[in-house]
Amino acid sequence: MYNSTNSAMRKVTVPELLARKRSLGAPPIAMVTAYDFTMARLIDEGGADMILVGDSLGMVVQGLSNTIPVTLDEICYHGRAVARGTARAHVTGDMPFMTYQVSPTQAVESAGKLFKDGAFESVKLEGGEAFAEHVLRITRAGIPVVGHVGLLPQSVHALGGFKVQGRGDDAAARLIADAKAIEDAGAFCIVLEAIPPDVAAQITAAVSVPTIGIGAGNACDGQVLVCTDLLGLSRGHTPKFAKRFAELGDSAVAAVADYVQQVRSGAFPDAAHSYKPNHSEETPDSAALRH
Repeated sequence: MYNSTNSAMRKVTVPELLARKRSLGAPPIAMVTAYDFTMARLIDEGGADMILVGDSLGMVVQGLSNTIPVTLDEICYHGRAVARGTARAHVTGDMPFMTYQVSPTQAVESAGKLFKDGAFESVKLEGGEAFAEHVLRITRAGIPVVGHVGLLPQSVHALGGFKVQGRGDDAAARLIADAKAIEDAGAFCIVLEAIPPDVAAQITAAVSVPTIGIGAGNACDGQVLVCTDLLGLSRGHTPKFAKRFAELGDSAVAAVADYVQQVRSGAFPDAAHSYKPNHSEETPDSAALRH
């Protein structure tokens, strides 16, 4: 039986996440992406179990068309900011394109950099059987690994675009084999992206580690969403699987428009938002100290 006592107060660990798969009554895992201190703190306070600093930052933060140009140093930079804003959630970081594919040795070196310089508690890499040795070597170095099968954004050109994977018996069998291979290599959970729900259910039943779905149905052991999709901050196209739990983008636009109008009319700043004369004891707030 899953024990949730004090779970809201302590750091989420790898053994606890593994126990979610194996314990009766354990709640599904909730993972959300974050890329900065403020967003990480809000997501952490909201109760997310895991925060992913994804290479999706290339699209979400940098405005790129895909994740391929993102660098290891960029993931480390955002990881440090997210770690400072996170008290409870387990923080994992993506290994960008061509930071692990060359060899298992390169994979260990890159994972080590994410651990040392990015303040991560685990690393995530894309790929199945072909990268099982990479996962094995990283885990042997004492670094927990999150796997990722199905739609692999770093392989978007080889796949011919962002397309659903695992349709048909042969394709489904390959995904199951991929998931089992990286589980056997030591991954403690596996992201399943853009996979038909029935296939995701088969993978979830075939492995003994948690599966985290994104566009893979509700049979997975957890779910992950990109923070800007979840909060309704992204503009333009929203993927079919990305439920918008708020529309903060519209609220932000309205707030800025109100601010602009008040500045132009002279209504802001008013007396309530100005310092009083001859009150030397008042010290201006420092934005840098607002934690």
